[in-house]
Amino acid sequence: MRIVREASDVAPAFRAAQAEAAAAFGVPDVYVEKYVEAPRHIEIQVLADTKGSVVHLGERECSIQRRHQKLIEECPSPIVNEKLRRRMGRAAVEAAAAVQYVNAGTIEFLVDDQQNYYFMEMNTRIQVEHGVTELVTGRDLVKEQILVAAGEALSFAQKDVAFQGHAIECRINAEDPFSFTPSPGTIGSFNVPGGPGVRVDTAAHEGCEISPYYDSLVAKLMVHGRDRREAIARMRRCLDVMVVEGIRTTIPLHRRIMDDPDFQAGRLSTKFMDRYRSAKKGVPAAS
Repeated sequence: MRIVREASDVAPAFRAAQAEAAAAFGVPDVYVEKYVEAPRHIEIQVLADTKGSVVHLGERECSIQRRHQKLIEECPSPIVNEKLRRRMGRAAVEAAAAVQYVNAGTIEFLVDDQQNYYFMEMNTRIQVEHGVTELVTGRDLVKEQILVAAGEALSFAQKDVAFQGHAIECRINAEDPFSFTPSPGTIGSFNVPGGPGVRVDTAAHEGCEISPYYDSLVAKLMVHGRDRREAIARMRRCLDVMVVEGIRTTIPLHRRIMDDPDFQAGRLSTKFMDRYRSAKKGVPAAS
């Protein structure tokens, strides 16, 4: 990254950016960063205590998103091998340790098609998708947060972290499944799936009022399988039996994505949803 002060030989868009910076801050400096075309959004979960211990619990694939908000998350990523996991995990741990971070946190990266990774930001909190990491590692992240807040040491070390199977989360939002316009209202019938490898985190219920003033998330539907193929099949079944009446939800969109050949093959990027937004037909039915 470098600061650019001269714009005499650059595109009008660059000069416009400088003008905006000058108008807002009185300084026309702008940052030039590497552009990663069709990147994957992969994040590393970390935990750090007050005793100086920092561990990572592997990665989550969060590339399927719209308006920079995630729709589907999975752990592990379809493209991260053990070597890349060690490298990214080490970078995340070192970053957290360098700032003496304490708590659960997530180091977020963009990853290109050559598996080069670039730091994007750190989320200094527990995240919506932490459940898929819990399903794969068997570690209770919220419990660890409470222990750390009480001044206790983490209950495990890096060598104790093991990964088993594959987990996927679908965010069930009160939104139109194609246009993503909000769909507030009162929930009528409400039925969530269950069974082996299924977890649903929700406060919704029949008669629940979905307000237009807050986040549209209704439920986090998570599944765990022996491998990614089983997890996808399990998620597909759960989406088929989940019932949320009275409002529109993203359930039909998630069904389409589970059946998508690119998704099933793990060919993902932050541009994955572009074709759904630009499509003029094949709009999923409401649920």
